[in-house]
Amino acid sequence: MVTTVSAGRRGRAIGALTASAALALSIGAGLSIAPTAEATPPSTKDVTATLFEWKFDSVAKACTDTLGPKGYGFVEVSPPQEHIQGAQWWTSYQPVSYKIAGRLGDRTAFQSMVSTCHAAGVKVIADSVVNHMSAGSGTGTGGTVYTKYNYPGYYQDQDFHSCRQAISNYGDRSNVQNCELVNLSDLDTGSSYVQQTIANYLSDLLTLGVDGFRIDAAKHIAASDLSAVKAKMSNPNAYWVTEVIYGAGEPIQPSEYTGLGDVDEFRSGTWLKSAFNGGKISDLSTWGNGLLASNQARTFVDNWDTERNGSTLNYKYGSAYTLANVFMLAHPYGSPNVYSGYAFTNNDDGPPNGGTVNACYSDGWNCTHAWRQVANMVGFRNAVSGTAMTNWWSNGNNAVAFGRGSKGFVAINRESSSITQTFQTSLPAGTYCDVQHGDPVSGGCTGTSYTVGSDGKFTATVGAGDAVAIYVGAGGQPTSTPTATPTGGNSATVFYSTDKNWSAYYLHYAPTGGTWTTTPGVAMTAACTGWVKYTADLGSAASLAATFNNGSGTWDNNNSANYALGTGNVTVKDGVVGSGDPCATSTPTATPTSTPTSSTTGASFAVNATTVTGQNIYVVGNNTALGNWNTGSALLLSSASYPVWKLDVATAAGTAFEYKYIRKDASGNVTWESGANRTATVPASGLVTLNDTFRS
Repeated sequence: MVTTVSAGRRGRAIGALTASAALALSIGAGLSIAPTAEATPPSTKDVTATLFEWKFDSVAKACTDTLGPKGYGFVEVSPPQEHIQGAQWWTSYQPVSYKIAGRLGDRTAFQSMVSTCHAAGVKVIADSVVNHMSAGSGTGTGGTVYTKYNYPGYYQDQDFHSCRQAISNYGDRSNVQNCELVNLSDLDTGSSYVQQTIANYLSDLLTLGVDGFRIDAAKHIAASDLSAVKAKMSNPNAYWVTEVIYGAGEPIQPSEYTGLGDVDEFRSGTWLKSAFNGGKISDLSTWGNGLLASNQARTFVDNWDTERNGSTLNYKYGSAYTLANVFMLAHPYGSPNVYSGYAFTNNDDGPPNGGTVNACYSDGWNCTHAWRQVANMVGFRNAVSGTAMTNWWSNGNNAVAFGRGSKGFVAINRESSSITQTFQTSLPAGTYCDVQHGDPVSGGCTGTSYTVGSDGKFTATVGAGDAVAIYVGAGGQPTSTPTATPTGGNSATVFYSTDKNWSAYYLHYAPTGGTWTTTPGVAMTAACTGWVKYTADLGSAASLAATFNNGSGTWDNNNSANYALGTGNVTVKDGVVGSGDPCATSTPTATPTSTPTSSTTGASFAVNATTVTGQNIYVVGNNTALGNWNTGSALLLSSASYPVWKLDVATAAGTAFEYKYIRKDASGNVTWESGANRTATVPASGLVTLNDTFRS
């Protein structure tokens, strides 16, 4: 909940409430104070990104640009409830109604965000404040006029606990669950009316497509009360994760809440700080032992409370913070939650720009979820899902390494100097992309690769404060081009209809019983008018499961059932699977995008650009026809005349426009060409011919 606020609620489990914070919360809501979708693509994806205090439209963009392509399963958004006015972040945790009318966006923006995230393959968790209402009186962010214990349309005096005093004793269960968390009006959650009102709110969010809920301050609500709330919801089986902070010797324990769903395991974060900040990371060999069971725990390096009260690491700890996130994502314990907040000077600081994220790494937005070292570990985790920790190695101090069965391996160095070590893995022989220093592309890597021998060993030098991470599916395999016919074993040439008019087409597949390709899959190439294709090597498998996407978060996964495809030539059009080669009698075309006729005005793009397997060249510009500088809407050029890539685009006569070329790999990673924007003008008739060279 609130650090300034929530530090007090956690009592000795977290720390003392500062005098200024207590004053702010006791009067901050008073009138006398100035307001200062589609189904998820197949794979096991258990990583959440918490985009703390991001506006809903900014969350939507992150789902499309980063979270979906990188394989995050969930995004957690800050409370959508109407709340007290004020610039501090903790005002979001003092609700005054259950309307979606906070500073982060209204109901329309929220629903649009949910739909956009679903289209990107990301489920949405809504942070939900149901233990209490405000600490004072005033006018809410949505115009609701309220007084403490009186919230029109929802609650009146009789709906709150009779203990109208602040919590004073965390050793007393009744005091913790019936008294007020730093003077916030405490709802009588034992009341059937209160339970139903809360259930109605959560059920309303379900109608907007929400997939689950984080229950804030759950420790302050009896587990039996929360169970009754959940039973009254329209879908009692909706995903829940509860916030229950462990306190040694306290009567209320996190284990009481596991029957409701997952529980935020705060001890996982404090353990990581102990090891990465002054301790020895070799002690992490038993990380998770003695805590909640792995299938009940949500782990994290930090959150908005702990990053401020000092109980965990935060972004100010540099490489220790990055490496702790790498370790958490690589380790099999729990379900990781990557916290992505913003820089702060004072603990009360609210979100920059009121929550609008114009760009990552500007205006104080940290965007931890998008850091290569963190984001690429999400793909690592998805690839190694279901495997145990193996091949543990340490130097007895601050360098460790371990594998995830035969699927992946990570080495982490917290020492002050580099280490060189030959690591024993259980990986099959092959070449692997180090996703800490490069991005995997089909058949290669944009950075360093390592070769694992037939004995499962590889040698690496790991820099101080650095890591190496490799996994099956990320690296130099296969070495053939995406459209080459595989040799040996079974294969399937998959033809997919281009009637969706996507700017790019990707095939995400797995041979029966095999491993899924890294999201979003492999790029399909132009086959003939109306079709793109890709030839997949199935080895000994006689069929494959598949989905298709545009590389930017839009999926066709057959209504979450996947497409069951066989071998040979397979066609997929309008959800119908067929066979044969639809291009056998068709005239080949350079690109699935229609070409202007001779009477059409527009631009004829041609750019000399070299690529590696899995990369394609796109053009993007400053008007609608060219995607309005949105790389997700960039236009795919044809490689039929490689290394010259071509595309004709219809545009109105006289249109002056700016444009640039980009490289995009199979994972959706974008590299812009250098230099100033290119410019051109469409003539009165015909096409303006553009012959360019990609500027590295």
